[in-house]
Amino acid sequence: MKLRPGDRVAVVSPSFAAPALFPEIHEQAMRRLREEFGLEPVEYPATRRFGASPEERAADLTAAWADPTIRAVLATIGGDDQITVLRHLDPAVFRADPKPFLGFSDNTNLLNWLWFHGIPAYHGGSTQLHLGAGGGVDPVHAASLRAALFEQTDLEIHPLAEIREEEISWEDPRSLTEHAPSVNAPGWEWHRADRVVSGPTWGGCLEILHWNLAAGRWIHPAERYAGSVLLLETSEEMPSGGEVFRMLRNAGERGLLEQFPAVLVATAKASLFSAPKPPEVREKYRAEQRAAVLKALDAYHPEAMVVFGVEFGHTAPQWVLPYGGRITVDGPNRRITAHF
Repeated sequence: MKLRPGDRVAVVSPSFAAPALFPEIHEQAMRRLREEFGLEPVEYPATRRFGASPEERAADLTAAWADPTIRAVLATIGGDDQITVLRHLDPAVFRADPKPFLGFSDNTNLLNWLWFHGIPAYHGGSTQLHLGAGGGVDPVHAASLRAALFEQTDLEIHPLAEIREEEISWEDPRSLTEHAPSVNAPGWEWHRADRVVSGPTWGGCLEILHWNLAAGRWIHPAERYAGSVLLLETSEEMPSGGEVFRMLRNAGERGLLEQFPAVLVATAKASLFSAPKPPEVREKYRAEQRAAVLKALDAYHPEAMVVFGVEFGHTAPQWVLPYGGRITVDGPNRRITAHF
């Protein structure tokens, strides 16, 4: 069910409660939700509670899904411990009103949990990062966010000329009015682009997926993922090529990699405002990651079509993509279409 102007949307912090430490960014995001998207944001007890327990964060999610007037749920940001929240959720509450959820990074935990229970969602979106910070909402992000929330449409996900790899510290007042400088985007790189694949998506932040696989919870038998499009991205922790290969190798040994006829790999985040890297170091890092992904797929699914450099995940601007919804990857025509 798509939203309408005036609908209420939950804004929650299932991971790190960034609004508690950076309230000005959060308030600007809430204003933009109202003024630019026509939605009424609703906060919950742990949205601005730094250090909230897993039980408290789970209670917020449960309350948001149990309230029939809430028509979507938006995460403020990611974090590093959302996996501890999942055990406190009752699937019956979420299945009773399967409203859309938007998030990425540590929110891969909840995206995968929802997918496991048959509830599609959207990979991408962070009110703190993509709505609150900077001088405005990026048009690319706004277009895909509107498609996810309001529209039944086919949206072509096209390559971007420029991206932003760093951020202005949220302690700096400029973070409310300025974006960090842009750099040339690495561009898309296609491998084995000899077919058209259309299927539901699964995946997300590789490090978080690896945690879920290690925990052994909320993962179906491998065959359940057959025909899906795998989304892969890495976080600001910037795992090495060797780490990326080993995480994918573990998925391959589980029989997962062979299930995905197409793989979309996001532009890897390769620099931080707190530790900037020169352009040549960034490209070397991305090249090592591409080699690691191809090495794993060559070992476990050499027929898979792969697209590197797609602008989702830890990048800006950021496309919001269906998670459990359908994406078409057209290799011969070098096109990606998200079906909202």
